[in-house]
Amino acid sequence: MAVSDSTIRRYTQSDPDVRLMLRVRDDDAQAFGELVDRHQDRLISVLTYQVGRRELAEELAQEAFLRVYKARHRYEPGAKFTTWLFTIANNLALNAKRGLARKKEVRLAATSPDQTGAAAPHPAAASAAMPTRLADQTELREAVQAAIATLSERQRTAVLLAKFEHMEYAEIGEVLGMTAKGVKSLLARAREKLRVALAPYIERGEAIPGLMDADATPTQAMPGGDE
Repeated sequence: MAVSDSTIRRYTQSDPDVRLMLRVRDDDAQAFGELVDRHQDRLISVLTYQVGRRELAEELAQEAFLRVYKARHRYEPGAKFTTWLFTIANNLALNAKRGLARKKEVRLAATSPDQTGAAAPHPAAASAAMPTRLADQTELREAVQAAIATLSERQRTAVLLAKFEHMEYAEIGEVLGMTAKGVKSLLARAREKLRVALAPYIERGEAIPGLMDADATPTQAMPGGDE
């Protein structure tokens, strides 16, 4: 569907990333490099939460930017640049997770009970020798990651886009194919689920509001993280 002239003007005026992408459309390699520099780290962080593996997240981020570049000559600013970028990345993450699930099913089917070996040590055991503060941060980070993993795909994506990209309900809706009202309800359910999962840490006064309220920053969303 063609994008109206008024929509193009609105996003061109309001979004510096759109202006960069319009330069990319004209084969400006420097502008593309600027877009990558501006968004690569956050995109990898979001994808890491989605797929659970940093190395895979980096590959998916690279593929997302590659697809942006390949589509440059067809680009029309019908939304914020980040909405378009994260729509591409979200679809890549969903496909990657389906692929991982299929591989896991094959491995499980090929492994007999007596080949499974001893159970892996609990993550907390590995942190026993760490300084107390570092161990606490590691435990909290693992707890947050585990809590996020309990969310549905849509809930997880909505929470991450709200926190890392500060997207509005309507923008998240464009990525997920939902209405703004639907996204608001989705986020409310997701945040309540996170509160329940992280209740022991909240009760002992740990500072972990980042994924559960609208006022926290992305760094608060990742205790001990590098974002």
